[in-house]
Amino acid sequence: MASNSEPLPTPTTRLSSIQKIKRNLLFHSTLSEINGAIGDLGTYIPIVLSLTLSKNLNLGTTLLFTGFYNFLTGAMYGVPMPVQPMKSIAAVALSDPSFGIPEIMASGILTGAVLLVLGVTGLMKLAYKLIPLSVVRGIQLAQGLSFALTAVKYVKKVQDLPKSKSLNNRDWFGFDGLILAIVCVVFIVVVNGAGEKDPGVLEIQEELGDSIEGVEKKKSGRCTTLKKMIFSLPSAFIVFILGVILGFIRRPNVIHEIKFGPSNLELVKFSKHAWKQGFIKGTIPQLPLSILNSVIAVCKLSSDLFPTKDFSVTSLSVTVGLMNLLGGWFGAMPCCHGAGGLAGQYKFGGRSGGCVAILGAAKLVLGFVLGSSLAHFFKQFPVGILGVLLLFAGIELAMASRDMSKKEDCFVMLICSAVSLVGSSAALGFLCGMVVFGILKLRNLASFNSLSSIWKNEQQEQV
Repeated sequence: MASNSEPLPTPTTRLSSIQKIKRNLLFHSTLSEINGAIGDLGTYIPIVLSLTLSKNLNLGTTLLFTGFYNFLTGAMYGVPMPVQPMKSIAAVALSDPSFGIPEIMASGILTGAVLLVLGVTGLMKLAYKLIPLSVVRGIQLAQGLSFALTAVKYVKKVQDLPKSKSLNNRDWFGFDGLILAIVCVVFIVVVNGAGEKDPGVLEIQEELGDSIEGVEKKKSGRCTTLKKMIFSLPSAFIVFILGVILGFIRRPNVIHEIKFGPSNLELVKFSKHAWKQGFIKGTIPQLPLSILNSVIAVCKLSSDLFPTKDFSVTSLSVTVGLMNLLGGWFGAMPCCHGAGGLAGQYKFGGRSGGCVAILGAAKLVLGFVLGSSLAHFFKQFPVGILGVLLLFAGIELAMASRDMSKKEDCFVMLICSAVSLVGSSAALGFLCGMVVFGILKLRNLASFNSLSSIWKNEQQEQV
């Protein structure tokens, strides 16, 4: 008699898991993946540096944990899944002198716990199904434009990052001048264009070149080869390296302030007051942004950019929750995924998990070798160049909303985006977007012919 028992699947499962991780970390193009890894730094560096300088955030610990998160998410998802600081919590910390490291970490831990519960119970999946795409696009558009506006501010005015304030207008010339930023913008536009998914333009040009005969064909071939070389340059990586070089030129003595060795790993001491303030001031305003932009919008955008990949809001919610439940106790900056980071890394060529794995490895090396002393160098990094990187990340995120073809969907999206930007609250924009969406649906019910058509959800054709 045949046995109902099956062979233990452990070896096969283990092998398939290893193969999946290898496939997820496989580079599509080495230069493109390295270039894509830089695409998220325009958001990461200003926030982390500001908190390091103003709140004594442990930069070394943050680098170690976020580097580990980068590598892990790259291996899990196989796409350039970003790891970004929680922006709402960071904004509260920078604006409130009483909101210190214990409050920051408490708010991150509590936010992570809520997201973990929402993911495990399936409530996040329910929210993903119920929230209209037009509302999600509105949040993405608002966040993208917010990044772009902040980027222009970084380029145009001198910044006091620890106080998150803009000062006087930036000089035209200098190692952090307007001319430098404009040249970087032009360089990235020339190399990347409007952000084609792949260098397919080059293939078209080659096909056109093949159709030309004789000398013209040879000239076109040489021209096409030159264009191919230019368009394949890792623009963001080159711009970032330029910033590193200029940072050392601006203050060569900074090398003497850098100390070797990792930061001490210490547990954060929490009080009841820290938990209370962390929840009220940090967790409550952060939750809507994390649910919408860090989970739902990231899942939508990932599906748009990588249609062959299978993404789940459950797994995204769980990973964000676990990241903060792990690192928050040791003083690592509260982190989440972010649609802006994904868009930025994709914009500059990131196509696989290897993209963020490179970034994660770099963070781990810097965290172990230099630790928190790295903050002395980043104070010299040209803020205008950070603004350039952030500008393109914001534009790429905002461009995700271009698939809203119906006027009704565009109306909801723009209402949601406008309220989010003016009110500086993604939660308020989301609420207004949902209300307008509901009103429009109720209005459309009035045009149904009969009860049966309502049941079948068929709308009367509008003349």
